[in-house]
Amino acid sequence: MTTTRIRPPENRVSPRAVPMWTLQTALGVVVLAAVLSGAAWGATALDWDWIPQVVRRYAWAVPAVYGIYGIAEIVVAPRWRYRVHRWEITADVIYTRTGWLSRKWQLVPVSRIQTVDHSQGWLERLFKVATLEVQTASHAGSSTIAGLAADDAQRISEELAERAAELRDDAT
Repeated sequence: MTTTRIRPPENRVSPRAVPMWTLQTALGVVVLAAVLSGAAWGATALDWDWIPQVVRRYAWAVPAVYGIYGIAEIVVAPRWRYRVHRWEITADVIYTRTGWLSRKWQLVPVSRIQTVDHSQGWLERLFKVATLEVQTASHAGSSTIAGLAADDAQRISEELAERAAELRDDAT
C-alpha cells in the first residue's frame, strides 16, 4: 500500500506581514489590558461592597497575568504564523496551509472558483500587504491568504479570475 504525503505549499506570505501582525496583536493586547486594568482599578479603588473581598484583593493579578501572556503573544505569534502559513497556486488548484497549534491544509480546485477578491485594511495598506479571498459555492471550499504583498495579491486575483472564467467557458 502506497502512502501519499501532502507536501507543504511552496510560497510564504510577505515578510512585511510579520511587523503588521505584530502591531495588530499589540493593539489588541493594549486595548484589552487597559480594559482589565480599568476593571481592576474599579474593583480596588471604588467602595463597591457587592464585589467579594477576595476579588478586590487579587484584582490586579488578572491584568498582570494577561500582560505577561500578551507580551509573549506579541513576540511569538506573528513569527510563528509567518513560518507556518504558506500558499501555492498550480494550474488546477489553490493550496493553502494555516494554523498554529492545529494545522489546516486546504485544496481549492480552480474550476470551483466563483469569486476572487483582494482586500486591504488600513493596517495592511500601511505595510503594503493584502488579503486574497477565493470563494466557491461551498463555504468550506473557500480559501483566504492573508499577508500577501499587495502587488502579488492583485496580480494573483486577476489571474485566478481569468483562469476560472476560462474553465467555466470550457465546461459549457
